[in-house]
Amino acid sequence: MSTDIYEQIRRAKQGDKETAGKLVEENSGLIWSVARRYFGRGVEPEDLYQLGCLGFLKAIEGFDESFGTRFSTYAVPKISGEIRRFLRDDGAIKVSRGIKEQAMQIRMARINLEQRLGREPSLSELSRETGISPEDIAFAETATGPAESLHKESGEDGFTLELVLGDYGAEEKMVEHVALRAAIESLPERERQVVALRYYHGMTQQNCAKVMHVSQVQISRLERRAVDLLRQKLE
Repeated sequence: MSTDIYEQIRRAKQGDKETAGKLVEENSGLIWSVARRYFGRGVEPEDLYQLGCLGFLKAIEGFDESFGTRFSTYAVPKISGEIRRFLRDDGAIKVSRGIKEQAMQIRMARINLEQRLGREPSLSELSRETGISPEDIAFAETATGPAESLHKESGEDGFTLELVLGDYGAEEKMVEHVALRAAIESLPERERQVVALRYYHGMTQQNCAKVMHVSQVQISRLERRAVDLLRQKLE
């Protein structure tokens, strides 16, 4: 790594795409070394590397040299984290392979467009680049994105899990308590998936049904059952 690494990072953070690309190229060995840890997980090595590049670029954005940490030390968990997020099929939410592959295509297109345009691409630009409709782009990115807060309103009804479970004042204090998280973890798998999609990701019942390959009626039943079970566990 060149001795002016911190100057390069500063330029990249200021929007110098050429310098950012050069940093990725100079650190390709580091990115590959992290990506190799995840070989054999059903994703092509080149795709893992591209995910690692995305994590590396996020590391550039978030790096603060005033903390005195070596950039490579900071970058490795960012690279690894980006790959792990994509490989989260082993978690509570099972997203179909087709949707994950579509999300991967969108991520790569977003990176390429950012490099070419020097800015965040619009939804319509992503759609033209990938041939995927704006609606499907939004769905794929939501289904495979990181989980959000239990306080976040669900996309369909505008309520939060704390409101569904009971009194707002009491539940507002309770949702951050380990009891709720433990209760969710103890739910049957399908009910746990619905809770995660509806209240962590704010997805509609219709989109939940699409992810889980069941009908919207089944999602509604699973959600009601999950809420009833949570109430019982938290009484």
